[in-house]
Amino acid sequence: MSFTKELIDELNLILKFPDKSLMQGIKIHNNADPALVNAAQRLFEKGIVDQHDGGYLTNLGHDLAEHATIIQSALTSKP
Repeated sequence: MSFTKELIDELNLILKFPDKSLMQGIKIHNNADPALVNAAQRLFEKGIVDQHDGGYLTNLGHDLAEHATIIQSALTSKP
């Protein structure tokens, strides 16, 4: 299975969350890019964020953010 555009949008949104503090979240405004608004809604429906417009990462969201950061780092590092 390959990454769909929707999954890539979700991964990119997860990577936008601050990683320095569990007490920081993000807010996706309703006039944002529709792909971003839709990604936030899907992450909420999957239990990855606590609000349909972003909010905070759930425990699952924090785990996924760690993995997404590792994948991003590995794929963008130069040997």
